[in-house]
Amino acid sequence: MSNLRPPSTRVLATSLVLIAALYAGWYRDDAHFGAALLVFVLPPLLLLAGVLLRRPSAPLWSGIAALFWFSHGVMYAWSHPELGLWPWAGIALSLAVVFSASLPGMRARFSKRRSPAA
Repeated sequence: MSNLRPPSTRVLATSLVLIAALYAGWYRDDAHFGAALLVFVLPPLLLLAGVLLRRPSAPLWSGIAALFWFSHGVMYAWSHPELGLWPWAGIALSLAVVFSASLPGMRARFSKRRSPAA
């Protein structure tokens, strides 16, 4: 078996790194930067470790966490338009996480040939 990871896993890993970097940059000047690191930066990095170690549940939990990141981005994009692209980048990256985490399951579900009806 090849040691290469499928493209969806590479996209998922890259998206997790980028979302951690996004939140580290977004909250870099915040008074509660340490709390922001624990809440927003550490989870994607832990999920990244699970993805790279090929833990079967890591993509599932990445997708679930991305729903939180998506909601957070939408809330800030709507209520704080002065933040510019930070929330929109969070929305885009969270969607990338959801779709890349879901792609293997969607492929397995929809690529199977259906047996002809008897």
